[in-house]
Amino acid sequence: MSEPNPETAEAWLVAAKDAERRGELLEAYDIADRGLAAYPDSLLLKHRAVLVLARANATEQAARRFRDYGLGGETAEDIAALEARIAKDRALAVVGDERQRRARHSAEIYRAIFDRTGSYYPGINAATMTLIAGDARGAAALAGEVATIAKAGRDDPYYRAATAAEAALLQGDAVNARAAVAEAVAAASGDWAAIATTRKQLGLIVAIKGLPADILAPLAAPSVVHYCGHMIAAPGKSGRFPAAAERAVADRIAREFSERHVGFGYGSLASGGDILAAEALIARGAELHVVLPFAAEEFVATSVAAGGPGWVERFRVCLARARSVHYATEDAYLGDDLLFRYAAEMAMGLALLRARYLDTAIAQLAVWDGRANDAPAGTAVDVAAWRARGLPSIAIAPDHGALPPSAPARAAPAAGRTIRAMLFGDVKGFSKLKDAELPRFVEHVLGRFARVLARFGADIRFRNTWGDGLFVVLPTPAIAAACALELQTSLADIDYAAVGLPNYLALRLGGHVGPVYETRDPILGVENYFGAHVSRTARIEPVTPPGSVYVTEPFAAAIALERDSGFACDYVGHMPAAKGYGNFRMYLLRATR
Repeated sequence: MSEPNPETAEAWLVAAKDAERRGELLEAYDIADRGLAAYPDSLLLKHRAVLVLARANATEQAARRFRDYGLGGETAEDIAALEARIAKDRALAVVGDERQRRARHSAEIYRAIFDRTGSYYPGINAATMTLIAGDARGAAALAGEVATIAKAGRDDPYYRAATAAEAALLQGDAVNARAAVAEAVAAASGDWAAIATTRKQLGLIVAIKGLPADILAPLAAPSVVHYCGHMIAAPGKSGRFPAAAERAVADRIAREFSERHVGFGYGSLASGGDILAAEALIARGAELHVVLPFAAEEFVATSVAAGGPGWVERFRVCLARARSVHYATEDAYLGDDLLFRYAAEMAMGLALLRARYLDTAIAQLAVWDGRANDAPAGTAVDVAAWRARGLPSIAIAPDHGALPPSAPARAAPAAGRTIRAMLFGDVKGFSKLKDAELPRFVEHVLGRFARVLARFGADIRFRNTWGDGLFVVLPTPAIAAACALELQTSLADIDYAAVGLPNYLALRLGGHVGPVYETRDPILGVENYFGAHVSRTARIEPVTPPGSVYVTEPFAAAIALERDSGFACDYVGHMPAAKGYGNFRMYLLRATR
């Protein structure tokens, strides 16, 4: 994507919309947010930023931005409809009577806009939310009225067709719904974000009215794939992926991608299976997203050059053609294979996040000989991690066809670093406390933190505090997420007036997961954790809004990969870390149940 022209707000908006069309909602939000830094009064950029957050399922963040931007008093239809959109998303996040109550509230906001403007967009949303609120007859009647208006419209053909499909479904007309869906797909021109939004909305109607699900099949976005595979042996050498099998494997990868309509791929770029998958993605015009475990040149030396002549150049071509390149760590390899597993799991999580945003299918493709092993990282470990989540995977054997599922690999512990989840926190307002208030702070604030940590028992691998500061190390991101949200709740529940403390105290928490060294601290006399990823976690907390838990992209990816974790991470954009530590892609942590 070309960098938007910083001289006009319109150029930032065009660039944001382009990213959104491709389904890159996170990138679209980043662009809109950067545009607002240059043009803070642009209503169109404010609208786009909030809309993208809503489409990315970051409902509460969208609501917060809507308030922060002061959009509540705007009368322009698109901006006014954002409030109703947020109310709709809040309704769909709950079930039962509460869903119907919230749906009714959203329908009322949409209906008021429709009555004022006569526009079909708020009208059709009012009709759908009326159905969700329990009034099928009222929804069908309003849908008929809206369909007439949309048919006479002369604006965007995609949204007119999508509205016609929605109206037909609300009226129980499957025949006309199919025709309108086909018309919408033809007019969409690859706007996968818009298609995903339409598919989700129409899916609600199909489910409530018991209509055939295949009506929506044409709205399926291209699928997402996580790819991995054995490194190829150099010509004349033996290995799990012999050089003679390259052509057959490449053909099979291309065939699988074609049959599954793959449009987005995430993985690394080792010689062999990785590069063959990356080349297949590029050849079909799909997006390639690369995750490397450490710096590119060291990766070439460890994982590319041994494949023989030509592989290094193929690596560089793929890297240059990638839509995005992530480095799981900026640390050196130091012979620690754990970094490969960390990078692979990050790629898997990013693929899952993308599939969720696009409401599309996902699978793993592995060039794998089917043999498990005890290595700390590798294709067998990647396949086992993916299948443990119950996700579909395709295994391509280097010397024969598809393989049946195999027993999961056992990952042996790495000899050097270990992967840990970390939390850093501090209490905003602590520095303003008077000496007389400090004992009460220790008793009622730090005391509550201590009780939360005690409930996690042996899962707390390390804890430390200094004044209002808090550092906690835990084994997995899901456990760290539970601990972080409990810490926030414990502080929010304090009756400050009753305990003699000011009510401006608030906890800031940042979370990260990464490879760190676990070794005995000669000063504290206990096992402690060291490394660049500890420092990275510490730089998040100072820029985290009070009362929130912000986590890094590796943390969010790990949560996405963990099966039924009970947590989700909503993207909030790039944030400048404290002390000039660079910009991080940050997510707001929340519980899903």
